[in-house]
Amino acid sequence: MPQVVPPEARRSPPVSSPRRPGRGSSACSTLRSAGLPATSRRPWIVRSTALALPLFFVALTCSLAFGSSGQPTESPTEVVRSTLTEVFRILEDEKLKDPAKLIPRRRMLEEVIASHFDYTEMSKRALAANWTPLTASERVEFVELFKSFLSDRYADKVEGYSGQQVFYLSERIEGNYAEVRTELRSSKVEIPMDYRLHVKDGTWHAYDIIADGVSLVKNYRSQFDKIIRSDSYQELVRRLRERTVGEDKKKKASLTTVAHSLAA
Repeated sequence: MPQVVPPEARRSPPVSSPRRPGRGSSACSTLRSAGLPATSRRPWIVRSTALALPLFFVALTCSLAFGSSGQPTESPTEVVRSTLTEVFRILEDEKLKDPAKLIPRRRMLEEVIASHFDYTEMSKRALAANWTPLTASERVEFVELFKSFLSDRYADKVEGYSGQQVFYLSERIEGNYAEVRTELRSSKVEIPMDYRLHVKDGTWHAYDIIADGVSLVKNYRSQFDKIIRSDSYQELVRRLRERTVGEDKKKKASLTTVAHSLAA
């Protein structure tokens, strides 16, 4: 169960407003304080696993079911917190820790995470200008390949649950864009983890995560653009299908070594 951090333990570092995204940009729109109730601005602490970052990438996709069109019924922070809470519940379930349940458990995690992440938006931002010339079928193919690639890349990290803590520091909203700032803490390190979201189908969906200052979208955009420029888009698709994107940079793990191996 999540624990409330006592007032004296609050730590809310200043939040610099990100810039509004332009064409091919991964930055969130300039955000101003949302004027949330005091309870929404409190840093909440939730038991975390080495997930704060990968947990949004095990199998991201899909859209949230509750809420139709119009204004979201949940705040961005509530969406992030509810996702993490359900993920931790699955990871702490003794019945699912049996090695024979590895695949079913991973599928459960993927479904939870996928329902709160907009993979199409993430793919569009990761490809930037290279997204425009793609046909509708090519876009669908790319989104599915990117989703599967991230799922495989981060699945093992997600399984490395060790009870770290996630502090919810602040939330800022402007229009259809929001940023939820958190911090992943262990006895050894403290790593900033910022979630950028936008409204889709009447609810908030994440499209990027910034781990210790490194944007997941920007990180892959750089890799994808390099492959397309040196070879071709078809070569990028082949590497995604074979899970070999970034293999030439094994010693330089993407996203700050997966957030310092998720706060050690």
